[in-house]
Amino acid sequence: MGTGRTWNRAPMTRPRKSEAARNQRLKVHKQRLVALGVPEETLKHLTIPEIRNLLRTPKKTQAAYAG
Repeated sequence: MGTGRTWNRAPMTRPRKSEAARNQRLKVHKQRLVALGVPEETLKHLTIPEIRNLLRTPKKTQAAYAG
């Protein structure tokens, strides 16, 4: 493996996700949560890590918001 500058630059070793791709992914996450029964009004107040945590356990999320 090389040890020079070419291999030590961050974008060279792993490309960074663009802002548009990140926003698109967040939009898909929100659509999945709505399909699980989470109200859209609740989604407005959630942070991105909270949204990801809810999607890690979809059965628990669906049960929590089904009532």
